[in-house]
Amino acid sequence: MEPALKKLFAQNRKWSQSIKDEDPEFLEKLSHQQKPEYLWIGCSDSRVPANQIIGLMPGEVFVHRNIANMVIHTDLNCLSVIQYAVEVLNVEHILVCGHYGCGGVKAALESKEHGLIDNWLRHIKDVYRFNRNKLDKINSQNERFDMMCRLNVVEQVRNLCNASIILNAWRQKKKLSVHGIIYSLKDGHLENLNISVSSLSEAKRKKMI
Repeated sequence: MEPALKKLFAQNRKWSQSIKDEDPEFLEKLSHQQKPEYLWIGCSDSRVPANQIIGLMPGEVFVHRNIANMVIHTDLNCLSVIQYAVEVLNVEHILVCGHYGCGGVKAALESKEHGLIDNWLRHIKDVYRFNRNKLDKINSQNERFDMMCRLNVVEQVRNLCNASIILNAWRQKKKLSVHGIIYSLKDGHLENLNISVSSLSEAKRKKMI
C-alpha cells in the first residue's frame, strides 16, 4: 500500500475506534439510517469542513460542497442534493456557508484568465456586477474582498429561495428554513448574515424572490 494511503487507513481505524469507545452502537445504528436536520452547502476549500465547524457527528448534517459555495440553477448535482435533502431526508434547515479568504471569490475579482473554472466563476463576477456601486465605494481591498464573500452568500441564498424545490416545499407548508452564514478562517467562528427565510411569504417580504 502506498505510504500516503497507509497513513489514511491507520487514521481511519483510530477514528473508528474512538467513535466506538464513546458509543459502541453509534456506527451500527448510523449504518441503517441517516436523519440529518441540516443541509450544508459550502465551499470545497479543505479548510472549511462542515461537521467539525458546527460540532456535529456523522449522520447529523447532509453536505454539498463546490467552488465558492454556489447554488446555480443549471447545476444538476447541487439541485439533486437539495431535492434529496428536502424531499427524502426532510431536512429543516439549509445552511449556505461561505468563508472569508475564498479563493473562488478572489479569482473572480481578478482580470487574468484561470482556464475552465472561469465559466464557473462567471456567476461570482455577476455578483460583483449586481453590487458594483456598493463595492466600489470601499477603499480597502481587504474590506472589499470580505464584502464580496458576504454578498456571494446572500446571492446564493437568493438563488436557493428561487429554486423550484424550495418553492414547492414552502407551498406545501413544509418546515424548511434557508440561512446564510460565513466562516472565518482566522478564528474559526461562524457569522450569521441575518438572511434567514422560512416561508414563501417571508421570501417575498424580504425580496428574495
